[in-house]
Amino acid sequence: IVKTLFGIIYVGIPHGICLAFYGIATFIVIFISWWAILFTGKYPKGMFDFVVGYQRWMMRVYAYWGYYLTDKYPPFSGKE
Repeated sequence: IVKTLFGIIYVGIPHGICLAFYGIATFIVIFISWWAILFTGKYPKGMFDFVVGYQRWMMRVYAYWGYYLTDKYPPFSGKE
C-alpha cells in the first residue's frame, strides 16, 4: 500500500527528472541518427545503444511504478 500511495514521490520524481533530460537527449540523438541513416544507410551503433538504454530504463520504471510487475527498485542506468 505504501508503494501505491508514495510511489510517485520516491520513484516518480527522481526517475522522472532524470528520464526527462535523458529523453530530450534521446530525441536529439534520434534526429541526428536519422540523417546518419539517410546518408550512410546504417544506424550508428553508439546512437542505437543510447536510444535502447533510454527505452530500457523507461520500461523498468514503468514496470515497477506504473504497472506493478516487479518489486525490484529500478536502477538509474540504461544498461542491463
